Amino acid sequence: MDDLDPRVRAICDLNVAEAREYGGRHEYDGVPQDLSGAGVAAGLARLAAAREAGQAQPDPHDETHLRAFEDLQQVVYHDLELHRRNPLFHLGELDLACYDKGYAPAGQRDAARAEHLAAWPQVIDAAVSALDQVSAPVAQSLMAGIRGLAGGIPAGAAPAAREAALAAHARLVAHLSRAAGEGSPDAALGAAALGALLGTSEAMDVDLGALAEAADAERDRLRERLAESASTVDAGRAPLDVARELVRDHPDAAGVIETARYWTERAISFTLSRDLVPYHDGVCLVGEAPESRRWAMAMISTNAPAEPDAPSWYYITPPDPSWPEAEAEEWLEVFSATTLPVITVHEVAPGHFSHHQALRRAPGAVRRTLFSSAFVEGWAHYAEELCVEEGFLSDDPRFAIGVWLEALVRVTRLACALGVHTAGMTVGEAARRFEADTHLAGSAALSEARRATFDPTYGRYTWGKLEIMRMRERARAEWGAAFSLQRFHRALMELGSPPLGLLGTALERG
Repeated sequence: MDDLDPRVRAICDLNVAEAREYGGRHEYDGVPQDLSGAGVAAGLARLAAAREAGQAQPDPHDETHLRAFEDLQQVVYHDLELHRRNPLFHLGELDLACYDKGYAPAGQRDAARAEHLAAWPQVIDAAVSALDQVSAPVAQSLMAGIRGLAGGIPAGAAPAAREAALAAHARLVAHLSRAAGEGSPDAALGAAALGALLGTSEAMDVDLGALAEAADAERDRLRERLAESASTVDAGRAPLDVARELVRDHPDAAGVIETARYWTERAISFTLSRDLVPYHDGVCLVGEAPESRRWAMAMISTNAPAEPDAPSWYYITPPDPSWPEAEAEEWLEVFSATTLPVITVHEVAPGHFSHHQALRRAPGAVRRTLFSSAFVEGWAHYAEELCVEEGFLSDDPRFAIGVWLEALVRVTRLACALGVHTAGMTVGEAARRFEADTHLAGSAALSEARRATFDPTYGRYTWGKLEIMRMRERARAEWGAAFSLQRFHRALMELGSPPLGLLGTALERG
């Protein structure tokens, strides 16, 4: 517990679930964060004391990075009190799937899981007392995830611990069910709050109006690229109609994992052949997602910076055999020959897996522990279009079509986050925006729209990508003939996962 700078430790204490899983800080195993009012106040007091007494980082870039994360905790927990209005904070503290990754012997992880489960009643009582400002749209959007937490309780749990956990879980479900029926109909943070949340986290001033204009301009660019690519398949039909037909070509449920393994090998091999990232080592295994993570169709669980060297896992969730045929078919379309290669590039190489191999080498605790989510997701999203530029599957227009489809979903998230939280957009209106601007329809479009209510920064994929692309063009101009993708990417990765406002350091030091 003493190897971290006290200022970094105070931030981790306020973000225990993230520090544990993504930073690899397993001193937090079995020890959920106290998100009660008193617990949050104590955490903020420790943060203030550490900042007052602490030393500045030797590197000015790292000091600015660290200060951004200190300021963000103040915005999240004091100014906006998001732990009172967003159950997602508490769900993270109840998630037991973090112990599925093989970072330590199974017996050690099982003991930590049991200790964590034993703390569920305390964690849930804190959640019920804290969550007194949950809006109806947020509660409605998260109810399935809240109920699904019980699926993460291991079958071999001690009967008494299991019974106590289930009883506590029922209290949480009842509390949020009431919020779903009786809470405020308005989920909006408001422009000032959203601007503070975005700007503080990324160490930059944010003009929400300009960001909305950028989202619209990016949507228009992506529509043009989609039309170009779709015309090579069928020039006589609307691009989105072509895309909707293409995604029907997918493996069956039994073949999804093996197909994902194939694309993982192809993506890693291509990334190596083009030398697109600084490091090409590490092992990425592909397998079916643990039961408690099957809400996600595909996701990466990486070997975190503070963990011993071990494989990362690219998790895939096939449809449940009990589902109706139509529902299973809709789920399988995500794994189509058009979209699964793009998802794999994003999750594996040169996306998240490649980035995390670089994070393991990033210098200093700040860069190895505090991650800008807009950079994390922005990089992986940038990696998709990068692969189009570099010629991955250039003989098959379906890959580029898949990239533009995924990008249209991401840019629509940005537009809907801004609309829901600053412009009075309803969930229904957001769902219609997804249906108009992307290949999604029905329940898939509605699910994306609902996410805006509890994940107000989910436009981070497009925002991060656009900032990385903007910085790349600056690097081309400033470095001239000395520019190369390898040099630019290495300079970015040297910074770990920096706030977007600090990307300029890569140009200064690259």
